[in-house]
Amino acid sequence: MFSVENLTVSFGSFNLLDDIGFVVDKKDKIALVGKNGAGKSTLLKIFAGLYEPSKGRVSMPKEATIGYLPQQMNVSDERTVREEAALAFEHIHRMETELDRLNVALTERTDYESDSYHQLIDHVTHLSERLAMEGSANVQAEIEKTLTGLGFLRSDFDRPTNEFSGGWRMRIELAKILLRKPDILLLDEPTNHLDIESIQWLENFLSTQANAVVLVSHDRAFIDNVTKRTIEISLGKTYDYRVNYSKYVELRKERREQQLRAYENQRKQIEETEDFIERFRYKATKAVQVQSRIKQLDKLERLEVDEEDKSALRLKFPPAPRSGAYPVIAENLSKRYGAHWIFKEATLTINRGDKVAFVGKNGEGKSTLVKCIMEQIPYDGKLQLGHNVKIGYFAQNQADLMDEKRTVFQTIDDVATGDIRTKIRDILGAFMFGGDNSDKKVAVLSGGERTRLAMIKLLLEPVNLLILDEPTNHLDMRSKDVLKDALREFDGTVIVVSHDREFLDGLVDKVYEFGNQQVKEHLGGIYAFLDKKKIESLNELASSPPPLPEEKGQVESWGQRKEQQRQLRRLEKAVADCEKKIEPLEAEIREMEAMLVTPEGASNVDLLWKHADMQKKLEAVMDEWAEATVKLEVEQGAT
Repeated sequence: MFSVENLTVSFGSFNLLDDIGFVVDKKDKIALVGKNGAGKSTLLKIFAGLYEPSKGRVSMPKEATIGYLPQQMNVSDERTVREEAALAFEHIHRMETELDRLNVALTERTDYESDSYHQLIDHVTHLSERLAMEGSANVQAEIEKTLTGLGFLRSDFDRPTNEFSGGWRMRIELAKILLRKPDILLLDEPTNHLDIESIQWLENFLSTQANAVVLVSHDRAFIDNVTKRTIEISLGKTYDYRVNYSKYVELRKERREQQLRAYENQRKQIEETEDFIERFRYKATKAVQVQSRIKQLDKLERLEVDEEDKSALRLKFPPAPRSGAYPVIAENLSKRYGAHWIFKEATLTINRGDKVAFVGKNGEGKSTLVKCIMEQIPYDGKLQLGHNVKIGYFAQNQADLMDEKRTVFQTIDDVATGDIRTKIRDILGAFMFGGDNSDKKVAVLSGGERTRLAMIKLLLEPVNLLILDEPTNHLDMRSKDVLKDALREFDGTVIVVSHDREFLDGLVDKVYEFGNQQVKEHLGGIYAFLDKKKIESLNELASSPPPLPEEKGQVESWGQRKEQQRQLRRLEKAVADCEKKIEPLEAEIREMEAMLVTPEGASNVDLLWKHADMQKKLEAVMDEWAEATVKLEVEQGAT
């Protein structure tokens, strides 16, 4: 599909990306990972043709189409949601117009034997085939299916886009990109503005319908479910793993351990050889052996260990002052804007020490209830905060509210009081703003850096009720893990508004679901909630009336059942056959990888090619297995 060759991005003497190279194949699903500022978004911009590297190039077929979703973008306010999404099919309308013109030209021609007439027929045939492939007859159905999958209601389709927030307009842009079905999808944090249901829909779309995908995301569950290949960017270099993120974490650790063992063994060998040379350098009887050892050292290819990026966020919330037993109590709480109800008669009690999640589709009232608790907006009903409740609030747009003209140091100095002012440099260093970084202007900070800076402001005053509205947007994996650990250890009460399943897993013990103007309480963690949602949906399905006896007779005959059973057995055998092939292939690949980390194996070109060939074979069998498994599940559902 396309290749990256000797690519370097420099800022003065600093190389953000240093002579990197890899190939992206058709149907590859790749996660770009690395800490904030490592160069992930920059690399996507280079692929999209928006940024030129300092050196090297990206080679791509001329006819390849690209869909790029940046973290932030300006969108049009001139059309309805449906009209804006339909812009994805402008090329189809152009082809249809061109086809109409060519058909008219054919009817006017009489030179049936001429070369130009045959070329015209070929052009019409080619254009007709392209239109058939694009599925132009189902444009409206595709638009509606995609918009619905991304969370829009049918009543939203004909509303002007300027009635929607920036997050919802980003969804419209994402819908347009997906509808174009480009050869390469470049997605930079696509889940930041999506709720859990829309994320799951996007996972399925990318896994089953998209071509090549290269994405940046800090939603671990999302990238695990979508990608099969992980490219890590660390300290300017790339490390390519043909596995999903969770497996990459394991392999990265194993690879480093193997490198360290091989490095230590070689270092010991070098020391022993140098000791021998030093001891016998001036003994004539050992001259031959000494010269032999010197030549041996000169020829030795020195092993290196991947430099480990040890910069990381260290976060600990101050001890929480003791609050009353019930920090938040709401009874029959309601909120509406004009005739539109956000939620009605919501009743909830949050106990001291609870860690709860607010989840649901965007626009269903999660942030609205937070604003009610913060007394930022009026409401109907009763809402009571407990004794001595001190709130620390991280707003969804907190990172954007800072003065871009101030430096990092000035931003914290403005809010620090008392003795804490003498420790600002130390605090900034703990949050990876050490040295010259503290003098950076807020305007040049990445989204993740701004979020970290906003977190520092939150830490400057002891609180006992933390309310965090989408705190993980723009945070990298390690920063999210550290924040999650800090929240686990926090001895106060926590309310988290988030769509990040992996972040909420193991953190919250209660889930409040917002939807259909209601707020429902679910005890347990986020995955228990999601499992329960599936059970509720099945119960609803099961409660529908069974078909009448005569309808059953029309649907299924004895012969059809027999054929279904035969098809079921064929598919079960196909799945089993694939699994038999996969196990030995994986075993052989593991053996090769064990050899490749040794000095001899790393320089064995034939072994490298054989490893690549075996990987392709495994991927082909895995694709065959996935296809057969999907068909089997469909068939099992039909029987």
